[in-house]
Amino acid sequence: MQYKIPLYKRLFDVAATSILLLILAPLYFLIALAIRLESKGKVFYFQPRVGMNYRIFPFFKFRSMYVDADKRVEELKDQSQYGTSTINKTTKTPFLGNMENIRVSDDGIMEESVFLEESQKEVENSFFKVKNDPRITKVGKFIRRTSIDELPQLFNVLRGEMSLVGNRPLPLYEAEKLTEDRFIERFNAPAGITGYWQVTDRGKDDVSGISRKLKDVAYAQKSSFLFDLWILFKTPVAAIQKENV
Repeated sequence: MQYKIPLYKRLFDVAATSILLLILAPLYFLIALAIRLESKGKVFYFQPRVGMNYRIFPFFKFRSMYVDADKRVEELKDQSQYGTSTINKTTKTPFLGNMENIRVSDDGIMEESVFLEESQKEVENSFFKVKNDPRITKVGKFIRRTSIDELPQLFNVLRGEMSLVGNRPLPLYEAEKLTEDRFIERFNAPAGITGYWQVTDRGKDDVSGISRKLKDVAYAQKSSFLFDLWILFKTPVAAIQKENV
């Protein structure tokens, strides 16, 4: 059974978002102008993201990186604060004939113990974030530190793809790795602009990928109107990051 956003939550989202868009219109214009003056490229950044019920949608942000940022992920992956993937896709253990102890994957036949070990490494390293990321522009650093880059997601909320409060929608390469039972429940909650993880751990450079995912699951399990209000109340303080990540 698919999760559906409660009516009270949807009505609150539409009303609050409409008011915010009217108030923030001048700020949108100034940020857009600053982005275009510093670097060539589009003002808005669109990326396919996975949200509630594994739904894929275009995720809106103010562009905070240079236009070739996506091409530099591979060269910077060793600096990711969540670690780097150590899985060797060409390494497979020989099939010894015991069907109870093997797993079949896209990479071939593997013994179950190896499969589980490799899967754990993938889960731990499924998030990518670099401290002092050289791909970020000067304007980008400011709008990221103040979370202004997230403001275009108000349009995602109006379109019904996101909520003001929920779990962050994930890039496709991250979402496809979260298939374990203990993490899959995080998709039984709306994608949100702010959320439980953001108001408790955002900006810290010592937070593990596992901790972040468990916070997402916790939100899905205890989501309520009062809990959402608490998160919204904590969001302004959490939005100002102390760490440059």
